[in-house]
Amino acid sequence: MFDLTDRVTVVTGVLGKLGPIWVQALLEAGANVAGIDLAGVPQSSELNALSDMYGVNRLRLYDGDVLDRTSLIETRGTVERDLGPVSILVNNAGVDQPPDPVEGSHLHEIPAEAVQQVLEVNVVGLFQVAQVFGEAMVQRQGGSIINIGSLYASVSPDSRFYDHLPVNPPFLKPPAYGASKAAVVNLTRYLATHWGPLGVRVNALSPGGVLGGQDEEFQRKFNARVPLGRMAEASDLGGPLVFLASDASSYVNGIELHVDGGYTAW
Repeated sequence: MFDLTDRVTVVTGVLGKLGPIWVQALLEAGANVAGIDLAGVPQSSELNALSDMYGVNRLRLYDGDVLDRTSLIETRGTVERDLGPVSILVNNAGVDQPPDPVEGSHLHEIPAEAVQQVLEVNVVGLFQVAQVFGEAMVQRQGGSIINIGSLYASVSPDSRFYDHLPVNPPFLKPPAYGASKAAVVNLTRYLATHWGPLGVRVNALSPGGVLGGQDEEFQRKFNARVPLGRMAEASDLGGPLVFLASDASSYVNGIELHVDGGYTAW
């Protein structure tokens, strides 16, 4: 049921932090993967290693901008010519802001432009990708779309995780990030109800904090908030993604799957 052999999968934002995690899980399940990201984004050593391991027939990278519909349509056509019709979409592209050890901000001073950028990429961009690739799935009456959310779609970031940073004013997790991910979850339900009758399932996968170079004090605070007592590792995320992409979830539609160690269960 979890076998994805020869299924063509698109992963957006493939050169970001989570991109290689999704790609590896899909490749291991047998899928052929088309990774999409902006031209000029620095290459990923993890993705390069996967390319060397699986070869061009299993993993190919394409330039594409989630905010440029013409670009996405052209990329879809190229992917279909190279690999075949797309049956799985992982809507991963998004904008986040890691803690800056030298720069913080007061909530009332955050510029509207910063909010607009996050919402534009994380919501409008994701919706546009779903439109372009979902249209072809609807025409073939089959497919699975997985929108990548976040635990912050459900809860507010805890500013105390960052209060040890020597920054004045303090670092704030961008308010638009969680708002954008909440919108992603709602859009997931919207698309699921409209496209479900046409054979296309749409679900959201919302990871918790993923281990990746955070300072020890942050990790200590975060882990204390998680019932499982730790941050997520790459190996924790691949299985849930393959579940939503595969026939194992053939009757799962319109859900938000939390993969957060129980963080949002408190």
